[in-house]
Amino acid sequence: MSTDELILTTEAPANGGSCVAREDGRVVFVRYSLPGERVRARVTSRRGSFWHAEAIEILAPAPGRVDPLCPIAGPDGAGCCDLAFAAPAAARALKGAVVANQLARLGGYDAGELLAEPVGAASGADAGATGWRHRVRLAVGPDGRPGFHRFHSTALVTELNCGQLPPGLLDELPGDRLRPGDQVHVVLDDDGVRHVVCAGKGRRTRVVEGDYQGVQRVGDRTWKLPVTAFWQAHRDAARSYSALVADLAEAAPGDTAWDLYGGAGLFAAALAEAVGPGGRVVSVDTSRAAARAGREALADLPQVAMVTDSVRRAVAGLPGPAQVAVLDPPRAGAGAEVIDAVAAAGVPRIVHIGCEAASFARDIGLYRAAGFRVERLRVFDAFPLTHHVECVAVLAR
Repeated sequence: MSTDELILTTEAPANGGSCVAREDGRVVFVRYSLPGERVRARVTSRRGSFWHAEAIEILAPAPGRVDPLCPIAGPDGAGCCDLAFAAPAAARALKGAVVANQLARLGGYDAGELLAEPVGAASGADAGATGWRHRVRLAVGPDGRPGFHRFHSTALVTELNCGQLPPGLLDELPGDRLRPGDQVHVVLDDDGVRHVVCAGKGRRTRVVEGDYQGVQRVGDRTWKLPVTAFWQAHRDAARSYSALVADLAEAAPGDTAWDLYGGAGLFAAALAEAVGPGGRVVSVDTSRAAARAGREALADLPQVAMVTDSVRRAVAGLPGPAQVAVLDPPRAGAGAEVIDAVAAAGVPRIVHIGCEAASFARDIGLYRAAGFRVERLRVFDAFPLTHHVECVAVLAR
């Protein structure tokens, strides 16, 4: 066996899609493995006492292992579906365990046993694991062919049948209109229309199919968003999260609510219905395109104000007192400055959403240090076939 290969027994899952193994006193993070497996692994990096490897042969599989649900992922494949080999129920248990571990280590909070929940219409142990993504971005290589990046690489896999995608989403892309270096955004909107828009550094955005804007609907409300703008990737996430936030926020008629990192106002719309015409909702985001889409979609709700600014700068000057704040920060989390400012403003109830387990856990620790207690906590399998999760916490004081 090559010195670049090891025989390892995997232990607990780690944040980021690997499992921990040990070799001669060092920790080895092994991708494409489940806890309790015996694997032949190829070492991909050596950094002091922490090495990284990928399982290239499963010598003794764990009970949750299945034939890969994504045909292009895995060692030497695309970096899209790093848990494609895990049965959906096993993946959800693994994700819950990772979040609980991060909360204990980084947030100082014992959440007990957690289990990630399926999103939206999915039901049953294996439902909803494939075909859930209706928004995707591809890169175009020097040969003009679009593809998915390999893990931590600029190299592309040009087979496009990723397990996350519904059948046909990437069929017959207009290849003659793609240019090397393009970032290709493909969206299947809620009218069933496919839009293909190309963008690139220093390049003018080009519509090569459909329109620059796609239609997204939640309940009776319609958003028209640039294809390049942020919207939930999971087809059921926007509707599910909107209803969840409305329930967890517990906003009452006449209340003031803050929607921080609010994007196009998905949560602002839900909060506005709760606070009514006598209340007030302030939504803050840096994206001017999102704010424009939000103002158009929420034009019938005069109680909503869309502010284009960073949350860090804006929060100290927001109208209050607010009875509730919803925060949905990017992967890096909200951080101490924002959380301290929200706490200093005297907001008594927070709904905090996080799409990265470690950042979410750190933010929970910051809230607790500021005097909040965790009232409710849920974990969602919002990105099936991958290690990614969506976490939602209610914090109160």
